[in-house]
Amino acid sequence: MIFLIASFICCIVSTFRWYRVAQREHYQSGRTSLFARRWWWSTSLNRALLGLALIALVACVVGSYFGIVTLAICLGSPIGLGLRGRTSKLIWTRRMKTVALVSFIVVGGLESGIGLFSPHDSGRIVTILSSAVTLLMPVWIDISLALDQPIEEFIARKYVKSARGKLEAIRPRVIAITGSYGKTSTKNYLSHILSTKFAVFATPASFNNSLGLARAVNEGLGLGTEIFIAEMGTYGPGEIRKMCRWIVPDIAVITAIGPVHLERMGSEDVILKAKSEICELASSIVLNGDDSRLRALAQTLLENKRNVILASEQMLDGLGLPKSVSKTNAACAFSVAKLLEVDEETISKMLETLPEVAHRRTIYTGETGITIIDDTYNSNPTGARQAVELLAKLGQVGCRRVVVTPGIVELGNRQFSENVEFARYCLARDTELMIVQRTNRKALSKGWRDSSKPAVIVDSRQQAVAWVRNNLAAGDVVLYENDLPDHFP
Repeated sequence: MIFLIASFICCIVSTFRWYRVAQREHYQSGRTSLFARRWWWSTSLNRALLGLALIALVACVVGSYFGIVTLAICLGSPIGLGLRGRTSKLIWTRRMKTVALVSFIVVGGLESGIGLFSPHDSGRIVTILSSAVTLLMPVWIDISLALDQPIEEFIARKYVKSARGKLEAIRPRVIAITGSYGKTSTKNYLSHILSTKFAVFATPASFNNSLGLARAVNEGLGLGTEIFIAEMGTYGPGEIRKMCRWIVPDIAVITAIGPVHLERMGSEDVILKAKSEICELASSIVLNGDDSRLRALAQTLLENKRNVILASEQMLDGLGLPKSVSKTNAACAFSVAKLLEVDEETISKMLETLPEVAHRRTIYTGETGITIIDDTYNSNPTGARQAVELLAKLGQVGCRRVVVTPGIVELGNRQFSENVEFARYCLARDTELMIVQRTNRKALSKGWRDSSKPAVIVDSRQQAVAWVRNNLAAGDVVLYENDLPDHFP
């Protein structure tokens, strides 16, 4: 009984590190166990600790006291994934409290079942089973997330119903935007341009799932709103279709299809299928014509008599754009504004003053005179290359140009090769490379290994910033490409 209580307490304490992972991974069942495997395998020390925990678990057959070793390792490991966190602290939202309650019931039920149904003289069996429960805590959290999902869907219904009613009462024209990347930038560009003619409300931040959109409408959509710009994200087919049933788009926009969230989606064909759901009910459709997959989608839509416009960078030739602006995203915004009959002179003037989107190729000068490109919001292979091209254009002849990056994530079985190619791409542009954290260290190092300038390797973003301050001078340029929170190894 004492060991059962100790095991249960150990489970409760160790859950805090795994709750952080679950929250940062958007409460998607299966992700916590995936990150647990990554962390246990991330270093030789963590692999050794996992091996020792398993050996101690088996050794409980000889003596129950070996179970203490497994519990102690679960409390303090994997090394590097702290209980509290530095950059991704646990926030006790209503949903997080619900998940915690469900996991408390799941683990409590398992521990109680072990105590009730094990023979009274089988202390070793109790020790083995309860130790295993503790070691498998990420699995129980994933099960808790799956059990909580119907609860969340039930709670969301009333908010969606309220938002649907508000949309039907105000009746703004709806522009829905999706894409593997470029959604937020295009949304902000479009809001900037259309505000010259219309009363515009755009979803804030990245409120791009059903509950986030419902909250945006309920809290922010005001009487007199003429244009509602809704950013829509997805982790799989069916999600955008559901959103479009109550946020019916007049104009649908797809900014790009690329290898983003491949780890969740599986392939770019699945991504295209999921994103194209935004077109099903739209009166007009704007697609990025510089994307081959979207050009093929446009042909299919045209064959079905749909109103499709292909936006491309060439449309903006001769127009002035800020350096950090994505021409493709600006072209999509340009095309939508034309559809809404904003005159070209006004559009051209507004394009010259497009707002920077925070942490998306934002350019500024640091205190020591270093030019900094902040592209840390997220990363994809296309955007990362564009950021390196921007880096190559800035600074004077002979200055140092440094790419600071943990690499690109969520690329599934392409992650290693894509990061190898990204490092080679940086090398070909005469940059220096600093590799942050372990997640893509091997891949980036492989792509850089022929360089006469060895890559600098650091364990954290803080160390990277300190190195930049100590080693670069006024006139040098640094690109911070991507920034992984500390729930990544």
